[in-house]
Amino acid sequence: MNTNTNTREQNIRTWSMLCHISALAGLFFGLGNILGPLIVWQIKKNELPEIEPYGKEALNFQLTILIINLIAFVILAGVIGTAFGFGHFMRSPFSLVGGGFGIGMILLAINVAALILAVVAGLKANNGEFYRYPFAIRFIK
Repeated sequence: MNTNTNTREQNIRTWSMLCHISALAGLFFGLGNILGPLIVWQIKKNELPEIEPYGKEALNFQLTILIINLIAFVILAGVIGTAFGFGHFMRSPFSLVGGGFGIGMILLAINVAALILAVVAGLKANNGEFYRYPFAIRFIK
């Protein structure tokens, strides 16, 4: 009986880790960072209800990163548009920022941090610890 308990605990830890680590699918295809945690969580949430908070946390964080990327894309498009004169013509507030290099670097740093945080959260989940992402919006409660 003790072996069953240990096996179940290890399954919970493994699937909790996969909820976070599956976000790395975003490196290989678009929206993989959202679909990975969502699919892992949805597949196992009934069999292992203990992974529910891990799935929600991973998905909330990845949705936050998606929103940050969308906002940055709009800003970057406005900045790049200014390079071709569109921003100045349309009186864009971003016409004073040249080229978008700084915004692009900030976006890169945020995405690299998101990957690192997903790995950290996965490792903590594998150790049986719950990891709360530092700047995730709690869409799913």
